Amino acid sequence: MGTVTRIIGIDPGLRRTGWGVIDIAGNSLSFVASGTVTSDGDDDLARRLVSLHDGLDKVLETFHPDEAAVEQTFVNKDAGATLKLGQARGIALLVPARRGLAVAEYAPNAVKKAVVGAGHAEKQQIRLMVTVLMPKAEFKTDDAADALAIAITHAHHRGSATARLARAALA
Repeated sequence: MGTVTRIIGIDPGLRRTGWGVIDIAGNSLSFVASGTVTSDGDDDLARRLVSLHDGLDKVLETFHPDEAAVEQTFVNKDAGATLKLGQARGIALLVPARRGLAVAEYAPNAVKKAVVGAGHAEKQQIRLMVTVLMPKAEFKTDDAADALAIAITHAHHRGSATARLARAALA
């Protein structure tokens, strides 16, 4: 079967950060685990970021991924919400990087195109295609399904220039 590489996909969010772990061996993908790290909306921003950090760190400690992929920030009309999402995304980049992992980044439309075949797919289509690509995949939230889609995207594109640069930065 060859070498197995474990990938974690992370879908950053301040309320809910989805994560999904897959193994890739050659062209074969297999589901490992998925879930969601949450923060308490009543806490101040700093405390919420700590909750996301600690939750993601536990996930990485449990599953020991070799590589990470994070979705890039979707910029919307609410600058404040975009800024807060960017801070949560910073945590999603920091946690695997502090563990020495290469971290690749993918635009939301690139993830949708890689998994569904269309850059403007709906959440329902992403969920469906994740289960088609990995029939044993289990996820309870859209955030976890999105994170698995990010991991799948990385598995398909990890030989690309962007992914190679992320790995080379750690070498």
